[in-house]
Amino acid sequence: MFECTLAQGILFRKIVQALSDVVEQGNFNIDDEEGICFQGMDSSHVSLVALRLTKEAFNEFRCDHDVALGIQFASLNKVLKCMGNKDSLQISCQDNTDEASFIFVSEKGDQISNFNLKLMDIDAEQLGIPETEYKAIISMPSTEFQRICRDLSAIGDTVTISATKEGVKFGVNGDIGKGEMLIKSSMEGNVDEDDDMDGDNIRVRVAEPVVQQFSIKFLNNFTKATSLSNHVKISMGPEVPLEVSYEVEKVGYLRYYLAPKIDDDE
Repeated sequence: MFECTLAQGILFRKIVQALSDVVEQGNFNIDDEEGICFQGMDSSHVSLVALRLTKEAFNEFRCDHDVALGIQFASLNKVLKCMGNKDSLQISCQDNTDEASFIFVSEKGDQISNFNLKLMDIDAEQLGIPETEYKAIISMPSTEFQRICRDLSAIGDTVTISATKEGVKFGVNGDIGKGEMLIKSSMEGNVDEDDDMDGDNIRVRVAEPVVQQFSIKFLNNFTKATSLSNHVKISMGPEVPLEVSYEVEKVGYLRYYLAPKIDDDE
């Protein structure tokens, strides 16, 4: 049996909305050590999304044995839209059943909604994401990254990201013209995994210059996770996928990986 309670159910709804912009379906893998994990690729196999919510994210967490909940995200989104913004969320799944239960409890406890969602049998392989030594790491306000991607997508469909000691340049070249935006570090020092970034701070570390091109459509989809974290960390390296990471309230993360575009003449 598996059951958990999340005091702020809206957090789970935001996560599912962000996932569903990249993948249509997949397995929530749950165990008593790791909490809830998810991994999935988009239909074109260009991008990958990885989620982890530790047990500390939940008020209550019980998992008697490893569980895989096969979810169709369009269906789950419909269920979660019935949840109030201040509702708590209880998720449970009995052994030997093909349904998961989602219970929404209002802040005052005077309204309880119970939905059962049919589970799917999804054969999805967990891909090992290798440890990568990135040559350029940028930490910036997630709303600023969202704005850059949104604004540049009006000009073209491919963004060139150039990371140098000077800063990080986002450039597009489209039918109507071209444009670029340069961001520079507003803080001294390196971007670290454990950095506690505040306010509008931008931090850039470039060990060696990196220039890559990406589909801006995918980056715009990644920024649907903006509401989960005040800051986003963008990691680049030559000939490796871009990593866009959102830390979820210090109890997990949502990370996206995007393969660079390859020029036709290469």
